[in-house]
Amino acid sequence: AAHAQVTEVSQAGFVSEHQLELPASPEKVYAALVDGVHLWWDASHSYSGDANNFTLDGRAGGCFCEALPGGGSVEHMRVIYADPAKLLRLSGSLGPLQVEAVRGTMTFSLEATEHGTVLKYRYVVGGYARDGIENWAEAVDQVQLSQLQRLKAHLEKQ
Repeated sequence: AAHAQVTEVSQAGFVSEHQLELPASPEKVYAALVDGVHLWWDASHSYSGDANNFTLDGRAGGCFCEALPGGGSVEHMRVIYADPAKLLRLSGSLGPLQVEAVRGTMTFSLEATEHGTVLKYRYVVGGYARDGIENWAEAVDQVQLSQLQRLKAHLEKQ
C-alpha cells in the first residue's frame, strides 16, 4: 500500500507526504536508505546518469552525494538527524530546486509492524523559486513517490 499527496502548498513552499508499507524490518529499510541508496535510486534523477555514483553517509553532517565523471561531485542533501532503524532526516534541495533559493527538510520515519515496516516520509520545502515554488509541488511529489516505490521494489526482491 502506498499513500502520497501534497498536504500543503503556498507561495512560501509545500509539504509532500508519503506512507508505504515495506516488506522488511526497520533495520533493513534503514540500511537500504543509507548504505544501499545506489541500488534503488532512479539514475534518470541524477547528474551523472549512473545511480552507482550515489552515496549517503548516514550520520549527522553526512553527505547524500553523487560523484561526477572527471572527479566532480554534487551534494544533494546533508544528514541532520540519524537514528538507525527509526529516523533519518536530511536537509537540502534536490534536482532542479538546487538552482533556486529553496531548501527542504526530508524525514523518513520507520515503524515496525507485524509484516515489516511502515515508512512515513515528509519533505517540507520552502524558499524562493523564480517561477513560483508552489508550481513545483506536484512534480516533486510524484518524483519522490516514484523513488520510494523503487525502494519498495528493491526490498521486495531481497
